[in-house]
Amino acid sequence: MTELLDVRDLRTWFHTDRGIVKSVNGISFSMKRGEVMGLVGESGSGKSITGFSLIGLIDKPGQIEEGSSIRFDGRELVGLDERELRRIRGKDISMVFQDPMMTLNPVVRIIDQIGMAIRAHERVSDAEVRRRAVEALDRVRIVDAARKVDQYPHEFSGGMRQRVAIAIALLHRPRLVIADEPTTALDVSVQAEILKVVKALVGEMGTSLIWISHDLATVSSIADNITVMRRGRIVEAGPARQVLTHPTHPYTQALLAALPSRSKPGQLLASDATEAAGGFDLAALGGASQNRAPDPEFVVMRGIDKVFTRPPGLLRRLGMRLGFETEPARVHAVKQASLTIARGEILGLVGESGSGKSTLGRILCGITPPTAGTVRVAGEPVMEGDHKRGTKVQMIFQDPFASLDPRRTIFQSIAEGPLAHGLCTRANARAYVEGWLRAVAFDPALANRYPHQFSGGQRQRIAIARALAMRPEVIVCDEPVASLDVSIQAQIINLLMELRRQLNLTLLFISHDLSVVHHLCDRVVVMRHGEIVETGSAEQIFKAPKQPYTRMLLDAIPKLAS
Repeated sequence: MTELLDVRDLRTWFHTDRGIVKSVNGISFSMKRGEVMGLVGESGSGKSITGFSLIGLIDKPGQIEEGSSIRFDGRELVGLDERELRRIRGKDISMVFQDPMMTLNPVVRIIDQIGMAIRAHERVSDAEVRRRAVEALDRVRIVDAARKVDQYPHEFSGGMRQRVAIAIALLHRPRLVIADEPTTALDVSVQAEILKVVKALVGEMGTSLIWISHDLATVSSIADNITVMRRGRIVEAGPARQVLTHPTHPYTQALLAALPSRSKPGQLLASDATEAAGGFDLAALGGASQNRAPDPEFVVMRGIDKVFTRPPGLLRRLGMRLGFETEPARVHAVKQASLTIARGEILGLVGESGSGKSTLGRILCGITPPTAGTVRVAGEPVMEGDHKRGTKVQMIFQDPFASLDPRRTIFQSIAEGPLAHGLCTRANARAYVEGWLRAVAFDPALANRYPHQFSGGQRQRIAIARALAMRPEVIVCDEPVASLDVSIQAQIINLLMELRRQLNLTLLFISHDLSVVHHLCDRVVVMRHGEIVETGSAEQIFKAPKQPYTRMLLDAIPKLAS
């Protein structure tokens, strides 16, 4: 095989008012035709900027520095004008992004978006566009492609949207595809399907693939070679099996050591912040569950049903009265779900998107009222009518940036709830907030900054501190480590384990990352289509599942090469 891509001394720097940010700082690598390369590293390592540089998508103030070279099939790409780059993008080199909803136009039908991609490089008839659009969706295993090609992106699931993005990227049978974190936010089963489709297509078409990810297990399942980046430089590269089983660089070794699968369940994970709660005496903060007696039925949810119905508009109500319209469709999100959680227990709740697990978590938290059923914590109802009662249950959301007010400082966001509920006074609010920030190993000196000034891992610590400041007895964690780098994920998992140990907290941990659930949780509940299909200890669920659906989820977990 001959070299398709040869990158030499690539430097992509951002010239800002505060100085030069060297996002990619002198990296070199090459790829052969048909090769799959995994490009791994944590946020800020430069891996995505490397992908954008290859396809010429660097905006000001960023620029590829003089002396850098990107040769594609013998042709130098650095220095080409935008018109020449447009001829290459999509046809010879294409890209699949992490969030397909950021690249698919929500108000344009799939067939029209595929048509625009085809007509960017070819002159074809409407009939030919339809034929090739259906063929493209068939190729990525979308069922009933002839009908679905006329639908809009919002009518597709996350996995189907990602398949559409892959289909568009492969329209012109490009020689190189760059996939930037394309399965990070997908369920384990959908991720497995996408990986299977991509592997088959790459093999069938002879396309070279750069798979950018921070998920080492996923990269292991698809890549021939792995390149590890840190702080803009390549620190290790080689065959996938060699890099994952015999890493030579301390950074690669640390990434692998931080994986939950590399430690016994319940042990603190290797991380740059293994001390998690920083040796801080959490007992001094006075958690609500400390020194409480064991209670095997501390949280009780019985016969929970939740039906969502969109309220009909004026015209629809009029049509319903005259018999021209039907009632809006009802979504039965949760069906007769019952579970218990002991005081101080971590219960994992798993299932695919749409299984009802987040809805059940919001019902426990008192955010969403159930259509039927009861929720009690320590024998008391969580809700009175449609309103939450008390502060016993708090929630940590998947995206802390979306749940933190961007116009409020960290101090203001954390202090608001305790002040409203009389847990602290304005006179001691500063000391109160700083105590909880120390508890999550966050520097209190940064409390006057805003959410955008912090990394994803720091924002998640802030979100945890905000929940803890309400002195809850139960915390609902809804995908709290999804999309976090492996080492930051390890820090958050360690932190949750320490908080449970020292404060006797009870956690409902919702996740699609089954390796994290296995490591962290005492028991596991599996949901499918709104129903609980299996419950058991973590050991029993992961070693001897009873239901075929549970076995399917476990079989889909990507595993490191051994």
